[in-house]
Amino acid sequence: MRYASSRNYVDGAVTYLSPYISRGVISTQQVFNHLTKLSLPWYAIEKLVQELAWRDYWQEIWNNKGSAIHTDLKHDQAPISNYEIPEGILMACTGIDAVDKAIKDLYKTGYMHNHMRMYVASICCNMANSHWLQPARWMYSHLLDGDLASNHLSWQWVAGAFSNKKYYANQDNINTYFRSSQKGTFLDIDYSLFDQQEVPKALVETAPFHFETKLPIVERPILDRDLTTLIYNYYNLDPYWYKGQEVQRVLLLEPSVFSQNPVSQNAFEFALKLSENIDGIKIFIGEFSDLKNQIDHEKIVYKQHPLNQHYSGQETSRDSLSLVNGYYPSFFSFWKKCKKEIKY
Repeated sequence: MRYASSRNYVDGAVTYLSPYISRGVISTQQVFNHLTKLSLPWYAIEKLVQELAWRDYWQEIWNNKGSAIHTDLKHDQAPISNYEIPEGILMACTGIDAVDKAIKDLYKTGYMHNHMRMYVASICCNMANSHWLQPARWMYSHLLDGDLASNHLSWQWVAGAFSNKKYYANQDNINTYFRSSQKGTFLDIDYSLFDQQEVPKALVETAPFHFETKLPIVERPILDRDLTTLIYNYYNLDPYWYKGQEVQRVLLLEPSVFSQNPVSQNAFEFALKLSENIDGIKIFIGEFSDLKNQIDHEKIVYKQHPLNQHYSGQETSRDSLSLVNGYYPSFFSFWKKCKKEIKY
């Protein structure tokens, strides 16, 4: 497999599975189980398995820290000159060709290469000195694979709020991994000079994050109060959940969730399209408290997720790579336990 050696390059051998994992169509465990059936040596799949573990690691932090993932978890980010987003990023006019193209593609397709996400985060947090939260919310809103844990905590890692040092990338680094040859940009400097840089002109002007998800207008479905009811949502669109069983399937779209964590029309419609793979799905737009009034709560079944803590009924677990849970201050302490358990 070329994944380990090429994944950081714009044309590298990446899986493109992330949107389906984020939306709960498939799980990290399912991907791992598939890899084990390929009869490949451990060294050929280890990096990909490790990336699956990173996703579970971020999720476990969210499970344990809850809404605190919206705050600086380990260190206060510094220096901070604003709590907005550089307009050069929003308008895709930073002057760095590969970055500007990637942002335009993000708006169009909902996809951005993982390495480019780090570049954009570094420009916002470590060049424009923007606090990470609002730019992170902006990026999350446009990603088809938007996941609050992996997105927000990765931004914190770049900004030094969840790591011991900030992440920087200069123009040579971008040229190498994105097959470009641009020179003369504000990133065209030696790494030793980053701490001495003033905010580049292209990043001085900032704007607040304002976004609203337009939920569709649909009639409330007629529900059977006494029938076992599976609750799906933006993070759980598993078409094989209780496959073939006589149950009621409801896609719950809570306005409060999308108000706090808005997503673009592209991202929302992608999720809605995935829900069509679920037999007999009924769309319910409203809060869980509204839905609960129409169904016996003892008949409600849902998958565990940090955004579902206000649900009531029967909670089922999510399929993760391993059974390792709890808060670990570093990924590699988490990964060490994962490797012992999976025993490939």
